[in-house]
Amino acid sequence: MSSPYKTASVYTLGCKVNFTETSMIARKFQEEGLSLVSIDEFADIYVINTCSVTENANTKCNRLVKKIRAINPDAYTIITGCYAQLKSKELSKNKNINLVVGSDDKINIPDIIKKKINNSVITSKVEDISSFKLSYSTGDRVRSFIKVQDGCNYNCTFCTIPLARGKSRSSRISEVIKLTNSLDREGFKEIVLSGINLGDFGNGNNESCYQLLKELENSTKIPRIRISSIEPNLITDEIIDLLSSSKRFMPHLHIPLQSGSNRILKLMKRRYNNNFYYNKIKKIKSKIPNISIGVDVVVGFPTET
Repeated sequence: MSSPYKTASVYTLGCKVNFTETSMIARKFQEEGLSLVSIDEFADIYVINTCSVTENANTKCNRLVKKIRAINPDAYTIITGCYAQLKSKELSKNKNINLVVGSDDKINIPDIIKKKINNSVITSKVEDISSFKLSYSTGDRVRSFIKVQDGCNYNCTFCTIPLARGKSRSSRISEVIKLTNSLDREGFKEIVLSGINLGDFGNGNNESCYQLLKELENSTKIPRIRISSIEPNLITDEIIDLLSSSKRFMPHLHIPLQSGSNRILKLMKRRYNNNFYYNKIKKIKSKIPNISIGVDVVVGFPTET
């Protein structure tokens, strides 16, 4: 990188999708000749890839900015991710932050620095975010998280993700297969399929999540494949049957519940009721008795007692 910067630190707040994107940013810095260091160490550049699911995540970001300034008062500090997309003007007023980059441009941060763009805020309108950038992690030499889907078309009343990441969009199945086989050749033993709304994979591409899983089963040899969080209404019988018969898909699913109350689920604008959820879990357990199932629950939703 034709600049005075020699070291960089990248830090992830939030989900595994953020983690894959941070990994891509880190690799780009390394390709430009920068050395990577911990967030606790002195660096020329700091990048915080933020989450905005909870207020606590925003608070943690602001604390990290203060910490960075104490370590290196002259650091070039960049905030990106969901918090940056949603609150770019607010963050740009912070004198300890040099650059705010929205969701659509985060992977290009090393290039933005190299081009010496003078803007302190680089964001796109969320309705204009339409591109998809396949990203994956390589920090763990055994497991790689792959972002195969981004954005969400749902409008759950408690969630800001559609406002931060835009509409649902995905990679092509062929691209995921190619990457998985490459990771297999490099010695990885497991991939974790990740997305903001993973079950919506293929929306707009004439492909589907089931087709992706089936092609991974048939056209790759990596020993283990794991599915991250997936909405209950998007777990089809075909997907359940495939998981039950496969020896490589791990017997693990994370299926958000959010509430056991039908009244609250309706207020949340969730696309199922508690009876649907119960029957879905029952069917999965009948087909895959040894499966482990993780659950999200929102506590204290307005009007809840």
